[in-house]
Amino acid sequence: MRAQLARIDAVLVQALIAAALSFAHLHDVASAAGQDGWKAWAYPVSVDLLLVAAWRRLRTGDAKAAGWCWFVIALTASLGANVATAGLLDLDQVPAWLRILVAGWPAVAFLGGTLLAHSAPGPAPHEGTEDQEGAPDPAPELPAQPAPEPTPAPPAVPVPAALVEHARKVAAEHRTRTGTAIDTSTLRARLGVPAPMADAIAAHL
Repeated sequence: MRAQLARIDAVLVQALIAAALSFAHLHDVASAAGQDGWKAWAYPVSVDLLLVAAWRRLRTGDAKAAGWCWFVIALTASLGANVATAGLLDLDQVPAWLRILVAGWPAVAFLGGTLLAHSAPGPAPHEGTEDQEGAPDPAPELPAQPAPEPTPAPPAVPVPAALVEHARKVAAEHRTRTGTAIDTSTLRARLGVPAPMADAIAAHL
Protein backbone atom coordinates (compact mmCIF):
# COMPACT_ATOMS: atom_id res chain seq x y z
CA MET A 1 0.00 0.00 0.00
CA ARG A 2 2.80 2.44 0.90
CA ALA A 3 4.70 1.56 -2.27
CA GLN A 4 1.59 2.29 -4.33
CA LEU A 5 1.09 5.63 -2.59
CA ALA A 6 4.75 6.46 -3.19
CA ARG A 7 4.37 5.80 -6.90
CA ILE A 8 1.19 7.89 -7.05
CA ASP A 9 2.83 10.75 -5.15
CA ALA A 10 5.86 10.68 -7.47
CA VAL A 11 3.67 10.86 -10.57
CA LEU A 12 1.59 13.64 -9.05
CA VAL A 13 4.65 15.70 -8.14
CA GLN A 14 6.12 15.20 -11.60
CA ALA A 15 2.84 16.27 -13.21
CA LEU A 16 2.66 19.39 -11.06
CA ILE A 17 6.24 20.35 -11.93
CA ALA A 18 5.66 19.84 -15.67
CA ALA A 19 2.40 21.80 -15.58
CA ALA A 20 3.98 24.69 -13.67
CA LEU A 21 6.95 24.95 -16.02
CA SER A 22 4.80 24.70 -19.13
CA PHE A 23 2.41 27.28 -17.67
CA ALA A 24 5.30 29.68 -17.03
CA HIS A 25 6.81 29.17 -20.48
CA LEU A 26 3.50 29.88 -22.20
CA HIS A 27 3.13 33.01 -20.10
CA ASP A 28 6.62 34.21 -21.05
CA VAL A 29 6.05 33.64 -24.79
CA ALA A 30 2.68 35.42 -24.71
CA SER A 31 4.16 38.31 -22.79
CA ALA A 32 7.09 38.60 -25.21
CA ALA A 33 4.63 38.57 -28.15
CA GLY A 34 2.91 41.68 -26.78
CA GLN A 35 0.19 40.10 -24.60
CA ASP A 36 0.96 41.73 -21.27
CA GLY A 37 -0.88 41.74 -17.96
CA TRP A 38 -3.72 39.31 -17.37
CA LYS A 39 -3.76 38.38 -21.06
CA ALA A 40 -0.38 36.69 -20.78
CA TRP A 41 -1.72 34.49 -17.95
CA ALA A 42 -4.84 33.62 -19.95
CA TYR A 43 -2.84 31.91 -22.72
CA PRO A 44 -1.49 28.99 -20.66
CA VAL A 45 -4.93 28.50 -19.15
CA SER A 46 -6.40 28.32 -22.67
CA VAL A 47 -3.81 25.76 -23.80
CA ASP A 48 -4.29 23.56 -20.73
CA LEU A 49 -8.09 23.63 -21.05
CA LEU A 50 -7.86 22.56 -24.67
CA LEU A 51 -5.56 19.70 -23.67
CA VAL A 52 -8.01 18.58 -21.01
CA ALA A 53 -10.99 18.76 -23.41
CA ALA A 54 -9.13 16.75 -26.06
CA TRP A 55 -8.04 14.16 -23.47
CA ARG A 56 -11.58 13.72 -22.22
CA ARG A 57 -12.82 13.19 -25.76
CA LEU A 58 -10.17 10.51 -26.26
CA ARG A 59 -11.22 8.81 -23.02
CA THR A 60 -14.91 8.68 -23.98
CA GLY A 61 -14.16 6.81 -27.22
CA ASP A 62 -16.29 9.11 -29.42
CA ALA A 63 -14.80 11.02 -32.39
CA LYS A 64 -11.22 10.03 -31.58
CA ALA A 65 -9.90 11.63 -34.76
CA ALA A 66 -11.06 15.07 -33.62
CA GLY A 67 -9.75 14.42 -30.11
CA TRP A 68 -6.29 13.49 -31.38
CA CYS A 69 -6.22 16.47 -33.76
CA TRP A 70 -6.90 19.07 -31.06
CA PHE A 71 -4.72 17.23 -28.54
CA VAL A 72 -1.75 17.46 -30.93
CA ILE A 73 -2.47 21.16 -31.60
CA ALA A 74 -2.54 22.02 -27.89
CA LEU A 75 0.48 19.84 -27.17
CA THR A 76 2.40 21.54 -29.99
CA ALA A 77 1.61 24.96 -28.51
CA SER A 78 2.80 23.83 -25.09
CA LEU A 79 5.98 22.17 -26.37
CA GLY A 80 6.66 25.09 -28.69
CA ALA A 81 6.62 27.49 -25.76
CA ASN A 82 8.97 25.22 -23.80
CA VAL A 83 11.44 25.04 -26.69
CA ALA A 84 11.16 28.76 -27.47
CA THR A 85 12.09 29.72 -23.92
CA ALA A 86 15.06 27.32 -23.85
CA GLY A 87 17.31 29.89 -25.58
CA LEU A 88 16.36 29.10 -29.19
CA LEU A 89 14.26 32.27 -29.45
CA ASP A 90 15.20 35.80 -28.54
CA LEU A 91 12.26 36.93 -26.42
CA ASP A 92 13.41 40.55 -26.76
CA GLN A 93 12.96 40.39 -30.54
CA VAL A 94 9.99 38.11 -31.21
CA PRO A 95 9.43 37.46 -34.95
CA ALA A 96 6.26 38.64 -36.62
CA TRP A 97 4.99 35.11 -37.34
CA LEU A 98 5.08 34.27 -33.64
CA ARG A 99 3.15 37.41 -32.79
CA ILE A 100 0.54 36.37 -35.36
CA LEU A 101 0.29 32.87 -33.89
CA VAL A 102 -0.06 34.18 -30.35
CA ALA A 103 -2.68 36.74 -31.41
CA GLY A 104 -4.70 34.11 -33.30
CA TRP A 105 -4.50 31.43 -30.62
CA PRO A 106 -7.63 32.47 -28.65
CA ALA A 107 -9.83 31.99 -31.71
CA VAL A 108 -8.23 28.61 -32.44
CA ALA A 109 -8.64 27.45 -28.82
CA PHE A 110 -12.26 28.61 -28.75
CA LEU A 111 -13.02 26.72 -31.97
CA GLY A 112 -11.36 23.54 -30.71
CA GLY A 113 -13.00 23.68 -27.29
CA THR A 114 -16.43 24.28 -28.84
CA LEU A 115 -16.09 21.38 -31.27
CA LEU A 116 -14.86 19.01 -28.57
CA ALA A 117 -17.46 19.99 -25.98
CA HIS A 118 -20.56 20.33 -28.15
CA SER A 119 -20.07 17.97 -31.10
CA ALA A 120 -22.56 15.14 -31.31
CA PRO A 121 -21.24 11.88 -29.82
CA GLY A 122 -20.89 8.78 -31.94
CA PRO A 123 -23.77 6.37 -32.34
CA ALA A 124 -24.53 4.39 -29.20
CA PRO A 125 -24.35 0.63 -29.47
CA HIS A 126 -27.63 -1.05 -30.23
CA GLU A 127 -29.49 -1.88 -27.04
CA GLY A 128 -30.67 -5.22 -28.27
CA THR A 129 -27.28 -6.41 -29.53
CA GLU A 130 -26.35 -8.29 -26.37
CA ASP A 131 -29.74 -9.96 -26.10
CA GLN A 132 -29.69 -10.90 -29.74
CA GLU A 133 -26.19 -12.36 -29.45
CA GLY A 134 -27.16 -14.43 -26.43
CA ALA A 135 -30.47 -15.64 -27.88
CA PRO A 136 -30.46 -18.82 -29.99
CA ASP A 137 -30.77 -18.38 -33.71
CA PRO A 138 -34.28 -18.91 -35.01
CA ALA A 139 -34.84 -22.24 -36.68
CA PRO A 140 -34.71 -21.97 -40.48
CA GLU A 141 -38.02 -22.25 -42.23
CA LEU A 142 -38.40 -25.57 -44.00
CA PRO A 143 -39.93 -25.62 -47.47
CA ALA A 144 -43.54 -26.67 -47.54
CA GLN A 145 -43.94 -30.36 -48.26
CA PRO A 146 -46.34 -31.23 -51.06
CA ALA A 147 -49.52 -32.94 -49.94
CA PRO A 148 -49.46 -36.70 -50.60
CA GLU A 149 -51.41 -37.71 -53.64
CA PRO A 150 -54.51 -39.76 -52.82
CA THR A 151 -54.18 -43.44 -53.60
CA PRO A 152 -56.50 -44.28 -56.44
CA ALA A 153 -59.23 -46.75 -55.50
CA PRO A 154 -58.95 -50.14 -57.18
CA PRO A 155 -61.20 -50.49 -60.18
CA ALA A 156 -64.55 -52.08 -59.41
CA VAL A 157 -64.73 -55.76 -60.41
CA PRO A 158 -67.91 -56.49 -62.36
CA VAL A 159 -69.90 -59.27 -60.74
CA PRO A 160 -72.59 -61.12 -62.68
CA ALA A 161 -75.98 -61.10 -61.05
CA ALA A 162 -76.25 -64.86 -61.27
CA LEU A 163 -72.99 -65.26 -59.38
CA VAL A 164 -74.28 -62.93 -56.67
CA GLU A 165 -77.43 -65.03 -56.32
CA HIS A 166 -75.38 -68.19 -56.08
CA ALA A 167 -73.12 -66.59 -53.46
CA ARG A 168 -76.17 -65.63 -51.40
CA LYS A 169 -77.33 -69.22 -51.39
CA VAL A 170 -73.89 -70.39 -50.34
CA ALA A 171 -73.81 -67.79 -47.57
CA ALA A 172 -77.28 -68.78 -46.36
CA GLU A 173 -76.34 -72.46 -46.32
CA HIS A 174 -73.14 -71.60 -44.37
CA ARG A 175 -75.11 -69.61 -41.79
CA THR A 176 -77.63 -72.42 -41.40
CA ARG A 177 -74.90 -74.98 -40.90
CA THR A 178 -72.51 -73.02 -38.69
CA GLY A 179 -74.67 -70.27 -37.23
CA THR A 180 -72.19 -67.54 -38.32
CA ALA A 181 -71.83 -65.32 -41.38
CA ILE A 182 -69.53 -66.61 -44.06
CA ASP A 183 -66.13 -64.84 -44.30
CA THR A 184 -64.51 -63.73 -47.53
CA SER A 185 -61.85 -66.45 -47.60
CA THR A 186 -64.43 -69.22 -47.15
CA LEU A 187 -66.67 -67.65 -49.77
CA ARG A 188 -63.73 -67.50 -52.18
CA ALA A 189 -62.93 -71.18 -51.56
CA ARG A 190 -66.56 -72.25 -52.02
CA LEU A 191 -67.01 -70.25 -55.23
CA GLY A 192 -63.53 -70.83 -56.66
CA VAL A 193 -63.02 -67.16 -57.66
CA PRO A 194 -59.96 -64.85 -57.26
CA ALA A 195 -59.62 -62.60 -54.23
CA PRO A 196 -60.76 -59.35 -55.93
CA MET A 197 -63.87 -61.10 -57.20
CA ALA A 198 -64.55 -62.56 -53.75
CA ASP A 199 -64.29 -59.08 -52.18
CA ALA A 200 -66.67 -57.66 -54.76
CA ILE A 201 -69.16 -60.46 -54.15
CA ALA A 202 -68.93 -60.02 -50.34
CA ALA A 203 -69.76 -56.33 -50.78
CA HIS A 204 -73.07 -57.31 -52.40
CA LEU A 205 -74.10 -59.70 -49.66
